[in-house]
Amino acid sequence: MRKVIIDTPLMELTLRRYEKPDNLNLRELLKKFCLSMGLLQPGDSRDIIVDILHVLLIAKKKERHLSSEDIKNNVVDMRTNNNLPLIGVASSNVRRQIKRLRDILIVEKVKNNYRIIEFAKLHDTFEE
Repeated sequence: MRKVIIDTPLMELTLRRYEKPDNLNLRELLKKFCLSMGLLQPGDSRDIIVDILHVLLIAKKKERHLSSEDIKNNVVDMRTNNNLPLIGVASSNVRRQIKRLRDILIVEKVKNNYRIIEFAKLHDTFEE
């Protein structure tokens, strides 16, 4: 009896390259980042991951850990203030999107709370 070894990847990462962004607000810049990392597809109307990343980056500046419910509430406030539809803000979807950010090692879980890995800058995370 022969053993068959199947070569399956542990993780896949999609990278897209865009022109240098000029004159973009932070949300649009984060949207380009998510597109380039494969976290968001072009033309996707469900861009809640952009706001989740935005909330976590704001918390990073204050070195605060956020629970998934805190993230959800901040995302709802942010989307309401920017007159964006509240699509995808269910708690289960927010946790799923946080898991996607954890899977590509941008976010880590510390005692049921989340933060950008070690409160580091994103470019430091990519260099590692």
